[in-house]
Amino acid sequence: MRILFKVISILFIMLGFLITPLEVLGDSGHDVLLKKAYELKEQYKETEALAVYEQILAADELNYEALCQASLLHNLMGHRFTDDSRKLNHFSTAKSYAQRAYQVDSMDARSNYAMALSLASLATISGPKQRLATFSQLKPYLDGALAADFRHADAWHLLGRWYFKMANLNFAEITAYKVMLGGMADKPATNKDAIYAMEMAILHNPNNLRYYFDLANIYQEMKNKEACVYTLQRAMAQNLDLQTKEELELSRRCKIMLQEYQK
Repeated sequence: MRILFKVISILFIMLGFLITPLEVLGDSGHDVLLKKAYELKEQYKETEALAVYEQILAADELNYEALCQASLLHNLMGHRFTDDSRKLNHFSTAKSYAQRAYQVDSMDARSNYAMALSLASLATISGPKQRLATFSQLKPYLDGALAADFRHADAWHLLGRWYFKMANLNFAEITAYKVMLGGMADKPATNKDAIYAMEMAILHNPNNLRYYFDLANIYQEMKNKEACVYTLQRAMAQNLDLQTKEELELSRRCKIMLQEYQK
């Protein structure tokens, strides 16, 4: 009986080594899953990648890489829905993850950008007053992201969007903004600031079609036909390998805009 008990005990010990929980594996286990999540994301399997990042966070709630990536993916997925309730769920979760990442490392570009992006996403489904309040909060995070990494293309792109929004507030929005913040900034935002930021985004990542499209829209709003056409032609000249529905839709819209100007 004693021999049988010893054999059973040894078997349980051996199984303990074979079936090791993620918490026990520690950093090595996290690294394996982080690699898996990265590969899934690169294959445009965002839902599966997010599930793996959240699996890591269930075991290690302060894993910085998983927090940043999960925040970005929730933002991405939220924009794919049409109803605001689903958008809100994803964007709120994105902000929660971004806040936790920012608490882990407030000086890094990725946590600052994750905060700025989640605020920008929430602003899209907010009422006019709340949208302005939310939008006004994201500039310091963009400044923080670019201070940490001047080549962060996505931060430049979002900064361009911020400048364009702030440069084109209507009278009611300007009044509301002044009331909320006690006045406007010493140096008001301009469309030139927006163009510069968009060009910096393109400089650091010329393969992102969204940057060209948003820049072309700024020129269109400014009624600068020549610059708008040139930007769209630059986009088309990239011959990008379009993989997602979003990229294909952007390409279609760029072509339509270009055709309208070339009639």
